[in-house]
Amino acid sequence: MRVLIVDDEASIRRTTRIAVETFGHVGVEAPTGKRALALMNDDEFDVCFLDLKLGAEDGLDVLAQLLKAQPNLPVVMFTAFANIATAVDAMRRGAFDFIPKPFTPDQVRVILGKIGKTRALEHRVHALEDQIADESPEVDLESLDPAMKRSLEIAFKAAETPAYILILGPSGTGKSVLARELHRRSRQCEEAFVTVNCPSLSKELLESELFGHVKGAFTGAVGDTHGKVAAADGGTLFLDEIGEMPLEIQPKLLRLLQEREYERVGETKTRRANVRVIAATNRDLEGEVKAGRFREDLFYRLNVITVTLPGLAKRPRDRARMAEGYLTYFTRRLGKAATQFSPEVEAAFATYPWPGNLRELRNVIERAVILSNGEAIIPDDLPEQFGAKAEQGIAVGSSVTLAELETEHIRRILDQAENLDDAAKTLGIDPATLYRKRQKWGLT
Repeated sequence: MRVLIVDDEASIRRTTRIAVETFGHVGVEAPTGKRALALMNDDEFDVCFLDLKLGAEDGLDVLAQLLKAQPNLPVVMFTAFANIATAVDAMRRGAFDFIPKPFTPDQVRVILGKIGKTRALEHRVHALEDQIADESPEVDLESLDPAMKRSLEIAFKAAETPAYILILGPSGTGKSVLARELHRRSRQCEEAFVTVNCPSLSKELLESELFGHVKGAFTGAVGDTHGKVAAADGGTLFLDEIGEMPLEIQPKLLRLLQEREYERVGETKTRRANVRVIAATNRDLEGEVKAGRFREDLFYRLNVITVTLPGLAKRPRDRARMAEGYLTYFTRRLGKAATQFSPEVEAAFATYPWPGNLRELRNVIERAVILSNGEAIIPDDLPEQFGAKAEQGIAVGSSVTLAELETEHIRRILDQAENLDDAAKTLGIDPATLYRKRQKWGLT
């Protein structure tokens, strides 16, 4: 690492530089804050050691200037024992750590080791983020569908407020993706986003997962745990599929929402947490309330801002656009040649009900790209459930115009009939009308 050493005492600078270079790093000396800033303009440093009492300069002022020039620079303050309180104040202002004078080379080594580990973790996080970005298509939270567009407008308006948000919609419609985007747009975006999957655990384990437990609270509780609520303190707690939360836990969640208080399992001490809750479910919560499976007071507490995400079958224009986006993404990622869908595949997509919604659309297209052999995705590249749909093309209830539906119906009748007279009789029109329609739409 390149280490900048800023101190008005030449002996301190020299001693620190020797220690830094002994540990395999590069040390650069600066007697003043002005000289340090000049060096930073010409080069980038990984660490800075800065004296709190820098001659006529105030080390805290220099700290602010250094962090303005390079915001992520770890700055370690040198300070006399009498100024420990000031050094702690410096850490509140952005300093990484401090070393009291007089210090030993071993203290310098320890500090550099801490910074090195922090840098390595940051690099690993960036690498993982890049890997995730490469493995996942870009999140699409735009819509041409009026209902979806309205839902997103409401959600994004509420994102910057502390209001609780309830996201409704079938599985696979992107509820968790929207929840993360709402956190990203919120005032607590720099804090944690913590997810609790309500149906994945038993009542006892879900309560512990949420609120934490103390050692011995139940069989297997071999140590204390803080829980997801504590982990989300100051940030966002996302309760996925809250409609399946056991009734026994619902009063405790209601207390957290209303009073911001809770207790860990096996403990009587009341704890506080400032969390913004976003909940999601594919269930009809009003129906669950009527059936006695969900508390009415909890429902109304969560139901401040409700956002409903329609299924993919109700978003034909979005489906076509997203399908194209997935095709482009997987073609590039998998090194395939497919750049379009054949007309038969487009027809099959238009008539298919998409019960798995966006999740299913992504999986279907990824599979199709893997199996494709040419520039177009064809019916043979689709899963078996699309076989009949690919042959049928347009169907009643498809998101098509009446003219398209009429054209398809006449084409099929012509294919089945022995002659034009029989086709006209089946269609309930005279042969002359059928002839004109055939000419108009190019049917044979």
